[in-house]
Amino acid sequence: MKILLTGATGYIGKRLLPILVEQGHEVICCVRDKNRFYCPVEFKKSVTVIEVDFLKQETLANIPNAIDAAYYLIHSMSGSADNFDELERVSALNFVQRLNETTAKQVIYLSGIINDKSLSKHLSSRKKVEEILNTGTFATTTLRAGIIVGSGSASFEIIRDLVNKLPIMIAPKWLNTKCQPIAIPDVLDFLSKSLLNPVTYNQSFDIGGPDILTYKEMLLGFAEAKKLKRWIFTVPIMTPKLSSYWLYFVTSTSYRLASALVSSMKVEVVCSDNRINSLLNVTPMSYKQALSRALIKVDEDKVASSWKDSLVSGRFSSNMSEYLKVPKKDCYIDRRKMEIIDRDFTMNRIWSIGGDTGWYYGDWLWNLRGFIDKLYGGVGSRRGRTNRHDIHSGDALDFWRVLYANKEEGKLILFAEMKLPGEAWLEFKIINNTLYQSATFRPKGIWGKLYWYSVLPFHGFIFEGMLKKLIQ
Repeated sequence: MKILLTGATGYIGKRLLPILVEQGHEVICCVRDKNRFYCPVEFKKSVTVIEVDFLKQETLANIPNAIDAAYYLIHSMSGSADNFDELERVSALNFVQRLNETTAKQVIYLSGIINDKSLSKHLSSRKKVEEILNTGTFATTTLRAGIIVGSGSASFEIIRDLVNKLPIMIAPKWLNTKCQPIAIPDVLDFLSKSLLNPVTYNQSFDIGGPDILTYKEMLLGFAEAKKLKRWIFTVPIMTPKLSSYWLYFVTSTSYRLASALVSSMKVEVVCSDNRINSLLNVTPMSYKQALSRALIKVDEDKVASSWKDSLVSGRFSSNMSEYLKVPKKDCYIDRRKMEIIDRDFTMNRIWSIGGDTGWYYGDWLWNLRGFIDKLYGGVGSRRGRTNRHDIHSGDALDFWRVLYANKEEGKLILFAEMKLPGEAWLEFKIINNTLYQSATFRPKGIWGKLYWYSVLPFHGFIFEGMLKKLIQ
């Protein structure tokens, strides 16, 4: 079967793709930028990649007419607080209009649980998208989930940050709100088993695990799984804005996502029924089991996807391709080179840079720069990296974004997503037996020039020290 997969570079899409391929489907992946899409060699015969931006109708012509079904996995959870709902509405309308022209029999939409009468703006938007999809000539299957628990999910990463960093938490009262978490393997099970299954056509289903918990209980459950003693006290005086800042500064989340989560977490997300479990023969695992699986994946460095790698976790507002060619004109460039001793050793060091490994030299300065960035509303350095020794284009790496990564070629290009009065690139490349390292900065106005000269004194020992550590 030919399956259209939107959101193919997202948290769910990256995990669903191998399942669809293993089931024998031909998968057409919709991405805004092909440079962000990584496809394992063994999948390439079954995967076609097309560039589609559902806000630009002209790009939808790239979707083939001959498809059997489609997954709609497009959300703007971290989008602009002002118009994300309008963007989601337009995307859905454009999607339906194009799918009506194809041979698609079914569209599967992953939404949020919307049983409460008082919905947040984000949940209201998802409900509106569901209504738009239901107007299509195809059968629509909507799966509504609450908190998704899995390695790399936004919820899991926030819980992990809070529990690991705060022995005592003075938390907002919404921590007493009830929810019904579901493990990521179960979400994928529901998504794959619903595909072209007539019993799911033109229906909406709530999907959740067997446990109904408060967010406080989820935090304490994580602490128990990690064998940590934690104390949580809730207070009624924390406003939504203050709560958002609390999440933003303590965890690796962006402020936009923190704000969206806070508004949604005030609403109970509990399944109204679980009839789909018997329809598809799925028995969801408990929260404790979900945590155990997620922690094992993290410990084994086998995180398949992370919310942090989505572009909305950073400052990108356009395709990465526009930044792929490192400029030289009107730029300040710090160039260094050194002869390498062992190519494999140096490449492995470069491919492991950042995250828990650090930057090999002057880590306290890198961390200080990340902290300052966080104070100014930037991404900071807490995003880390999804995998400790593996890098692909589009990955987040502390306050950088991976633009290009080719180990065989010996080349890595990073783009700075921190708050800057300009644009910055960090490039590593090996030619013959020499490692070339360059830091490029394109200033914007007088403040950009002043910024470059203010940090210039630190470049000498930071970049020189890092270069030596990459070789020795």
